[in-house]
Amino acid sequence: MHWQIVNWIAGGILALAWFSRILEAAIGMPRVANIARPEWDRRPATPSGEPRVSVVVPARNEEEHIRETLARLLALDYSNYEIIAVNDRSTDHTGQIMDEIAASSRAHGLLQAIHISELPAGWLGKTHAMWTAGQQATGDWLLFTDADVLFKPDSLRRAVAYAEAERAGHVVLFPRMIMKGWGEKMMIAFFQALFVFGHRPWKVADPKAPDHMGVGAFNLVRRPVYDAAGTYRALRMEVVDDMKLGKVIKNAGFAQRNVSGDDLISLHWAKGAFGIVDNLTKNFFAVLSFQWPRTVACIVGLGFLNLGPFLGIWLAHGWARVPYAIALGSLFAIYCGMSARSAVPPYYFFLHPVSTSLFMYTLTRSMFHTLWNGGIVWRGTKYPLEELRKGLV
Repeated sequence: MHWQIVNWIAGGILALAWFSRILEAAIGMPRVANIARPEWDRRPATPSGEPRVSVVVPARNEEEHIRETLARLLALDYSNYEIIAVNDRSTDHTGQIMDEIAASSRAHGLLQAIHISELPAGWLGKTHAMWTAGQQATGDWLLFTDADVLFKPDSLRRAVAYAEAERAGHVVLFPRMIMKGWGEKMMIAFFQALFVFGHRPWKVADPKAPDHMGVGAFNLVRRPVYDAAGTYRALRMEVVDDMKLGKVIKNAGFAQRNVSGDDLISLHWAKGAFGIVDNLTKNFFAVLSFQWPRTVACIVGLGFLNLGPFLGIWLAHGWARVPYAIALGSLFAIYCGMSARSAVPPYYFFLHPVSTSLFMYTLTRSMFHTLWNGGIVWRGTKYPLEELRKGLV
């Protein structure tokens, strides 16, 4: 009898958690604009024409991607922009490639390459690179992106047109994820499902809601907003700098929007399932503020929330299976919804327990690596844990 009560309580919690979130997402997600639609195929409507945009591209040892990324940026159909590429202490040919492209005729003076040879104390390499570029930027808007993002020609024009129409201070454009193989699809599907559950993109525009957003692939910020939020100096030791940029902007009271855009921008995040595990090992403990009790609680919560419905439907009997079935149905509905926006088929739902286990492993790995090493090693530079904790926003 006691076990039956526990079963009903656990099932009820899971059913309520998943069903309420899928219901909220079904109502909220349609309010997130898609700027790939025809109505946004226009020029920004401002009295002075297209506002100037400074595109900031930090890179460290990105010789594999930087050439194509810069070539795509140079092909934007936008009339008033500059590209500031920052070579952050690269030990490969990244800086050489930047200089070569900047000197070529196709750059038309649009591209400026900055080379950083030393990292000042109290800074992460990436945040320092973006702050350095921001100091030299001349744009009315700053677009912070990554060195492996692929832009379509109309991506910037559409985003700025939307930003000006909405009078936004910060616009985030979600990238299309390039996925190669079932392992990448499985892991990214879980990450997107977790994103829908843990974040509420449809609430970002609500000034009364605490929800905020930031994506490293496309953070478009109005210059006065960037300055008022403290610039990247306020985030100098933030590992998860893209999300925290969104946080400081939202907390400062500025209008924030996030939009989808089909394949206006795209990137290949990592190679294989364990490539994604490696990428997230650096970030996950930082997301949880480097607090091990909070991380352990999160691991347990992830297991209960994501494995519970699968275990419950198998272990429960009779009517006690109903709440677990509701939870599983809601989770499957999320996968169906994601399949309309990405290349992940709905049947990847059946691999959800596998991806859950890998993400729990990633969280554990991130915590132990950071604690064991007394910090994180990022692109060849070690950052002490004590300094990282002091620099948290």
